[in-house]
Amino acid sequence: MSCFDDLSARSGASCELCSGRQELAVFPVPPKTEEAVEAAALLCPSCIARLSSGDPLNPNDWHCLQESAWSDLAPIQVLAWRILTQLEAESWASDLKEQLFLEADVLAWAEAGLSDAASDEPAVFDSNGVRLEAGDTVTIIKDLDVKGASFVAKRGTTVKNIRITSDPTHVEGRVNGTSIMLKTCFLKKITL
Repeated sequence: MSCFDDLSARSGASCELCSGRQELAVFPVPPKTEEAVEAAALLCPSCIARLSSGDPLNPNDWHCLQESAWSDLAPIQVLAWRILTQLEAESWASDLKEQLFLEADVLAWAEAGLSDAASDEPAVFDSNGVRLEAGDTVTIIKDLDVKGASFVAKRGTTVKNIRITSDPTHVEGRVNGTSIMLKTCFLKKITL
């Protein structure tokens, strides 16, 4: 029997994260690379694309974890823990992660893969040198003309749930209902 067949039997021929049944594939859970039942998950193309894209995760795509996070299978526990860690700004994800228990070796596996992914991203800092993370809340410290829009982002405006970009000098956020790029040198992190 192949790894795919074993995983298909284990999962009931459905995605082990979202229960989808379309075009399933073996997904080795990093940092492991082998296609072995104990080191892989059977996932649908949507879950694989979301996990592999390198883009910030959309919390609305991962409500399925409220069921799959309770799996007793190590690869699924690792994936769920990593996703919930990246979504900790969301209260539901933070609450769910707090309820999970992972054995020491499974937790070490989960943390190893997360630190590898995080090391690829450049650190982003506000005007005071405080590290910014996706989902943080910041305030604008100077009136900013918004190119391509007919408004000024006023000093003191609060921007919630920022998104980190590939450029460490910019973050993305919504001001006056418009998604714009903001220079980090004009932002100050708000700690709640």
